[in-house]
Amino acid sequence: MKIKGKCALVTGGGSGLGQATAEELHRAGASIVICDLASSKGEAVAAALGERAVFVPADVTNSDQVAAAIKAGVEKFGGVHIVANCAGVGWAGRIISKTGPHDLGIFEKVIAINLTGTFNVMRLAAAQMSGQEPDGEERGVIVNTASLAAYDGQIGQAAYAASKAGVVGMTLPVARDLSARLIRTVTIAPGTFDTPMLAALPDEVRAALAEQVPHPKRLGKPEEFAILVRHIVENPMLNGETIRLDGALRMPPK
Repeated sequence: MKIKGKCALVTGGGSGLGQATAEELHRAGASIVICDLASSKGEAVAAALGERAVFVPADVTNSDQVAAAIKAGVEKFGGVHIVANCAGVGWAGRIISKTGPHDLGIFEKVIAINLTGTFNVMRLAAAQMSGQEPDGEERGVIVNTASLAAYDGQIGQAAYAASKAGVVGMTLPVARDLSARLIRTVTIAPGTFDTPMLAALPDEVRAALAEQVPHPKRLGKPEEFAILVRHIVENPMLNGETIRLDGALRMPPK
């Protein structure tokens, strides 16, 4: 899909991978709807991008709020043609710890945001895309964010790994579902990236994580994730696939 002149909805666009993706697609000529929590920096990111960007506060698990973000894209920019699902949360906790069994509410929250929230955005955006005129051979492109934890979940990552494995697992069936409507679906499974989620870790922990990556021996840069999102959007043969973006990293048990 040609990006110039299209509208991209980016969830989690107020920081990290989402912000980098919004900036990259904007540079490529897309108008941007940044969808993030009201407490995020989404409004500042949209303001920095300029007139081809708007911030709509939304929780991805809230259907009405997501629908409002999609509506903003239609009213301001003529439709929604690209979705980059970057919203997500991390959590670490063993299934049994010194305090007892894993908190079920936390598990449910991680699943709700990372998996159900991703699906919620996909279903509502796809409904909008399916009614739009196709650009050549496609109407829309959806790019989701999983994680290496979907494959190499570490100790304490049961909730996070389950949520991301769910995103990987639904990529192909959703791509098949939407193929008749000329909408592609692809997922990226990033390794350890230099995002706000890792920024809170001590420097020695961050250094140890970087050392585990075979090559390049460093944390990934959000703009490298964004470059892949752009390529997926522009390459019509990428569909129904999950792409690892990890520098050949395979996570150890802990």
